[in-house]
Amino acid sequence: MESIEDYILRITRLANRNKELNEQLHGLVSRYEILQRQNEKYLDLLSEHSFEEIEDTIKTGTKQKLKKFKMASVLFANVHGFDELSSRMDAQKLIDTLDELYRDFDKIARKYNIIKIKTIGDSFLFAAGMREENRTNPIDIVRAALEMQHAAQKRIINGDKEAFWKVSIGIHTGPVFGRPTGKKSSPYTISGESANVATRIGRASKPGDINISVMTFELVKEFFEFEPTGEIPVKYNGSIEMHKVLGILPEFRSEDDPLDVNRAFRVKYGLIQFLDIQEELLDIMEKKLPSTLYYHNIKHTIDVITEAELIGWAEGLKEEDILLLKLAALFHDSGHTISYKDHEEHGAQIARDILTSYGYPRDQIDTVCRLIMATKFPPSPKDKLEEVICDSDLDYLGRSDFIPVSNLLYKELKENNMIGSIDQWNMLQLNFIRKHQYFTETARNLREVNKRSQINRLKKLLKESIDKS
Repeated sequence: MESIEDYILRITRLANRNKELNEQLHGLVSRYEILQRQNEKYLDLLSEHSFEEIEDTIKTGTKQKLKKFKMASVLFANVHGFDELSSRMDAQKLIDTLDELYRDFDKIARKYNIIKIKTIGDSFLFAAGMREENRTNPIDIVRAALEMQHAAQKRIINGDKEAFWKVSIGIHTGPVFGRPTGKKSSPYTISGESANVATRIGRASKPGDINISVMTFELVKEFFEFEPTGEIPVKYNGSIEMHKVLGILPEFRSEDDPLDVNRAFRVKYGLIQFLDIQEELLDIMEKKLPSTLYYHNIKHTIDVITEAELIGWAEGLKEEDILLLKLAALFHDSGHTISYKDHEEHGAQIARDILTSYGYPRDQIDTVCRLIMATKFPPSPKDKLEEVICDSDLDYLGRSDFIPVSNLLYKELKENNMIGSIDQWNMLQLNFIRKHQYFTETARNLREVNKRSQINRLKKLLKESIDKS
């Protein structure tokens, strides 16, 4: 039988052992927490950079400057025919033809503002949306791919029925990381899964085919003809659906050249491109507009764009008209970045310069500038488009927030020494709104009833001011 002393000794040993185990447990928990924090840092790093970049940083001990592109389109082109070259008597001529084809690829890439990333033997990697970030790069790179295939297919020599060199092309759109090279011809190397996916699709494509990922397909499906070609497994991405590009849709194709596009294509393309132009101009306005512009600011610009589109569609205008109206609304007050006086003329010149850089035709640019000038006060529109832009610019007259918006305009004019007292301003507004009439039926239906209530509110404000004095 265990004595009391032995029992106490055993309990003491167990208590000490328990204390040691608790200390070990606390140590393990602390180490776990440290490892967990390190793991979170590594996961954050992996979410921002590719495995190749991290590996390069570890090897060199330095982190190279990287740029993340949220949406770029990567094209992988693989040239077929080398296996059969040795059996041809005219091998040297075929090599010369191949050199010409490579020059064609470079020329096409420059045409669509696409950069060559690298050449690996008989394979090429191109990317769109990196020289200039834009939303239209998936469309541009598919058009480039069609022209590259055509360039390969037309190089038939020695009476052959078809071209000796064949090209398979894969395209994928997604985020990429670009590392500057300092070279003009190939300004970036890229890393990330988008390049891997494009390569995988290109290698899985048959010679003469252009296949694109479902991501690219969703961004270009309104412009081109396709047929589904199934799915392929891609490392770390599971299976990816592919679509074979057949050509430009008939309604967007030039009658003279199946690879060229017509005006309808350019208008639809322009509606997407508008978002890039808008982003560029609003950034300029945010930086350069005077702080005293309480009314003619970015909010007013966006309001006019929205209203011009709404009234334009309601008035039954064509898609091209809507595009030109939105562009005019976007630029109509941009001249305030130069001068408060004659800002319409300055805005028209800004529009002409920027739209020319985006490749807009002269007639469309002229129309946009004419619409900008139509917003000069007092409004005197000459056609339906001018009526829409004028009604959009003075939309606030019939809105429920007329008084606070009107007060912002008064504050702006006051700081520019262009108006007297608030009572004088309210009287000017009252006289103007009494005479003003919206030009389009849509604006009259939307705003005329509310405009009459604004007249009563102005009368009340003026009466209250008289009573106080």
